Amino acid sequence: MGSSSCWSLLFLTLLALSSLTNAETPSSSGLRMNFYKESCPQAEDIIREQVKLLYKRHKNTAFSWIRNIFHDCAVQSCDASLLLDSTRKTLSEKETDRSFGMRNFRYLEEIKDAVERECPGVVSCADILVLSARDGIVAVGGPSIPLKTGRRDGRKSRAEVVEKFLPDHNESISSVLDKFGAMGIDTPGLVALLGAHSVGRTHCVKLVHRLYPEVDPALNPDHVPHMLKKCYDPIPDPKSVQYVRNDRGTPMKLDNNYYRNILDNKGLLMVDHELASNPKTRPYVKKMAKSQDYFFEHFARAITLLSENNPLTGENGEIRRHCNLANKNHYDE
Repeated sequence: MGSSSCWSLLFLTLLALSSLTNAETPSSSGLRMNFYKESCPQAEDIIREQVKLLYKRHKNTAFSWIRNIFHDCAVQSCDASLLLDSTRKTLSEKETDRSFGMRNFRYLEEIKDAVERECPGVVSCADILVLSARDGIVAVGGPSIPLKTGRRDGRKSRAEVVEKFLPDHNESISSVLDKFGAMGIDTPGLVALLGAHSVGRTHCVKLVHRLYPEVDPALNPDHVPHMLKKCYDPIPDPKSVQYVRNDRGTPMKLDNNYYRNILDNKGLLMVDHELASNPKTRPYVKKMAKSQDYFFEHFARAITLLSENNPLTGENGEIRRHCNLANKNHYDE
């Protein structure tokens, strides 16, 4: 055999080995588009329709769906651990201080029930949580984001590590960047994610430290009277519904008005103020204030990365019968 034939044979052998290796390498997350195409082809349509119906009845559900994806997926894994109720032995994530003000979990059960009627035991609560966030974003005027599915549900709450992974509203921007950077979300991605503060409201218990005993001089003085009117009690009752709209101009719309507000010192939370003033993030705030397309582009990319954070797939986890309880709690029924 000539030398050229030997080299050709060696090349083909290496090429075949490379192809085999690539074929046997699983995808990084185990997720894929249209995961339920064969097992439950109507799943995504059902979820989308349920989100629309719930939004029509209760506008604030959209804000809840968007917040859910942050609070679930940022805490180690996108596995619907957020939705689990407390047990005698463990505290639920949704009852921790970081989850203050979160609600509408019961409506996720309505979506789950609708999907279960079509395909019992097939679609995970983790996928329902992610897809409801996707459709909630659209409901409030945000971008349509194609998201992969195939997640499975976790069996336990991670309340003990919530504070390690989920930033607080008073945390420094450097710390917030580090926490989201660990998930692969870069600086413009983090700036875009905080643009979710464009919708919804902030409870007074999170704001009063900027108003009492003295008003934070960093606040726009034109905005302070409204905040004082809404948060009239320096020690508000946590159970009372005292709040300030995050964006008084377009409170029900996900848009780049948030960035114009925080550049004008009208950000409610300290993290909003720091986002506009920190030299690492301010350039991106200014770009997003000028261009909604630029905001949406980075928001969509960051939501995608967040939704793919360390999911349970394959044989890991389970498909819960009810989103608030791990299946083991039903064995005696």
